[in-house]
Amino acid sequence: MSSSASPATATESQTAPAEKTYKIVQDFSNFGETEANRPNFDQAKPIEVTKSPYPNWKYGEGVPDNGASLVQKHHEIDPYAPDRPMINNYRLLVSGIVPRPVGFLSTVNSKGQKNLSPFSYFQVIDHDPPMFIVGFSSRPGRVKDTNRNLKETRECVINTVSENMIEAVNASSIDAPYGISEWEVSGLHEAPSTTVKPSRVEESVFNIEGKVIDIKEFTDHQKPGMSLAATVLIKATRFWVKEGTADAEYSHIDLDKLRPIGQLGGVCYGRVVSTFERPRSKWDDEVPKSELLAKLDAAKPK
Repeated sequence: MSSSASPATATESQTAPAEKTYKIVQDFSNFGETEANRPNFDQAKPIEVTKSPYPNWKYGEGVPDNGASLVQKHHEIDPYAPDRPMINNYRLLVSGIVPRPVGFLSTVNSKGQKNLSPFSYFQVIDHDPPMFIVGFSSRPGRVKDTNRNLKETRECVINTVSENMIEAVNASSIDAPYGISEWEVSGLHEAPSTTVKPSRVEESVFNIEGKVIDIKEFTDHQKPGMSLAATVLIKATRFWVKEGTADAEYSHIDLDKLRPIGQLGGVCYGRVVSTFERPRSKWDDEVPKSELLAKLDAAKPK
């Protein structure tokens, strides 16, 4: 069984004040009425490939908008200012660093109890070796069960999230009582793993089995009634790719088969409906074509 609300490590008197200022989970009591007036989701919508924004861009041109992007100045913010609420930093970061992939992790604790949960602070950071990072923010009371499980068993499966999975994935983020399995709440199906104990999500196009390499806890940032913030470094031990979604060498997943979901600000998600391509340039190939690069190349330190 899974635990989304295991016994708290802090007392109620410690967590109650923290709960009052912790407003990350927003209340949308009338969301059904709001969504009823929106267009239907087009599941058959193809992914369009267009030209890049400025296909005739030349070296040194910056943003070709006649200076429009330079008109507005920046406002400086101290994220640690005494009068700045934590929630303002949260809303700023999740709306400004977008899109973000959904880190959908399946874990088990030392007793074999299962957990399935999505995370906003997640990313792949290397391919040789394949490495991933997931962040756990400070929150009232206990740490997240996934955080606890990773510390106990040091194993997980990272599962990709496609458009058709979002309702089930979002449901698994509910603050279910202790002992309630998110696998059952979501209705997603378990598939066996090879190198780790947690199951894979069978509906996912891409699964990554992984083991914890390091955990960094930010003890200097802990506040009364709040759990420790932490980042976890995970090294992949096995890949699983759904058949029919990749090339023959399993070196490239078809974007139209993956249909990834990205997290945006607030409770907003985004889909990929349009892409464009920009090849990476090589200095030696480009210098003969550009007066600017030729000038810089001639002036380089000997």
